Amino acid sequence: MLNHQARQNIIEDLVAKHNDIDCLSDKELKQLLAKLIAQYKDLSDLTMSERRILIIQLFNTMRGLDLLQPFLDDSSITEIMVNGANHVFIEREGQIYKTPVVFDHPEHLTYVITRFFGRSNRLINEQNPINGMRLEDGSRIHAILPPSAPEGPVVSIRRFTGIRPRLESLIEHKTINQQAAEFLIETVTEKRNVFISGGTGTGKTTFLNALSAYIGRQERVVTIEDNIELDLQDIPNLVRLEAREPGPDGKGAITLEQLIRSSLRLRPDRILVGEIRGAEAFDMIQAMSTGHPGSMSTGHGNNSLEMLDRISLMILMSSSLPWDAIKRLVASALDINIHLTRLPDGRRIVQEISAIKGYQNQQFQLEPLFVREGAELRCLS
Repeated sequence: MLNHQARQNIIEDLVAKHNDIDCLSDKELKQLLAKLIAQYKDLSDLTMSERRILIIQLFNTMRGLDLLQPFLDDSSITEIMVNGANHVFIEREGQIYKTPVVFDHPEHLTYVITRFFGRSNRLINEQNPINGMRLEDGSRIHAILPPSAPEGPVVSIRRFTGIRPRLESLIEHKTINQQAAEFLIETVTEKRNVFISGGTGTGKTTFLNALSAYIGRQERVVTIEDNIELDLQDIPNLVRLEAREPGPDGKGAITLEQLIRSSLRLRPDRILVGEIRGAEAFDMIQAMSTGHPGSMSTGHGNNSLEMLDRISLMILMSSSLPWDAIKRLVASALDINIHLTRLPDGRRIVQEISAIKGYQNQQFQLEPLFVREGAELRCLS
């Protein structure tokens, strides 16, 4: 089949003959591509099947992510990872696989990235080599170009499956057991403040989505995220807020910190912050401490105790409070920490559920309620 340059020549020929390409529907563009291919003598030997494949490739180059588009169209794939032109990996059912897909050269991959971002008015180039955005289906794409990625362009796409998880499903997949699930349902309905910790890809957002199903329908909820992933469709009185990166001129950024402060003026019963990783931790903890019980958030940590220390450090970096005062504030604001881990076989599990009982003798007082021992999540209370 044709290489990138040959496909690019066909596209340039098409654009030169038709100046309204962007106004065409997907169906109309495919029809136009079919007519153009039929006019090329060099392509007359292609079979009908090969012609259809070429049309799809050209269409994916113009409207999609070129060689990566078939992976984006496959609902069983949860993550697409590109480490330079010659290494494309996918995640399916928690397992990572290397694919046979290879870009013609690094410039081919760079072209795909810059064109895709450019269609959404997002700038990414050598001077601005890092960018990310949310796709129409809710998936997230993050790309890094040279010189920040010296071995070639890097792309990561976290798929949004559209599947709304329920605790019942997590029980079925042995992420959590029935007893722990019932405890967490009670925790949510009693409006206790919950934090979910874990490493990258452990299912923190998925778990937060599952817990949100037990929020009262009469409550007013505000969700705040870097990129919208939470799906709380059963809550009628819902406000969704999303942060924004700065534009090409370095202006126009909207931070999580700003959104949390603004949300307090919207009279929320609960605030759900998708993930905290910086200065917004102070505002989130303050909101939990001042009349918004039942709020929830997630963050990266290796265990419950380390997560509390990390939250405290985030607050220290953005406030003038003494270290002990910060830790007391965190301990008084949070009630429950749920820690998730990912097993070597790709399964995500609840490793522990702990109650935060306070801060004494310069230490957080944690009471383990459920702890994973072997394959079982055992209740300790």
